[in-house]
Amino acid sequence: QVQLVESGGGLVQAGGSLRLSCAASGITFSMYSMAWFRQAPGKEREFVAAVGLSGSTDYADSVKGRFTISRDNVKKQVYLQMDNLKPEDTAVYSCAGRRIMAVRDSASVDYWGQGTQVTVSS
Repeated sequence: QVQLVESGGGLVQAGGSLRLSCAASGITFSMYSMAWFRQAPGKEREFVAAVGLSGSTDYADSVKGRFTISRDNVKKQVYLQMDNLKPEDTAVYSCAGRRIMAVRDSASVDYWGQGTQVTVSS
């Protein structure tokens, strides 16, 4: 049974930082590209960041320079370090995995986590 379990969300003031974690089980983690997506109330789900099998990274323009994605294949976890948070970053953040191929489009995701709420107050 595949599970992606996120943690680390919460309430933070604008300018603050949070670190999200996603623990994977039931998959050969090293064979999956991993990504973070987010969905704000009343908005469509959007791509945030991805990390490939080799550790290459990809970011949405809106978070570039503020967020950092990383992975630990031994611990089977992917992380999202979020710095200089803004109120517009408020959303449910979900971890996602896709076997082998790069992931940027939510339609191409093989597995999803349940999500963790991030709220940034002004």
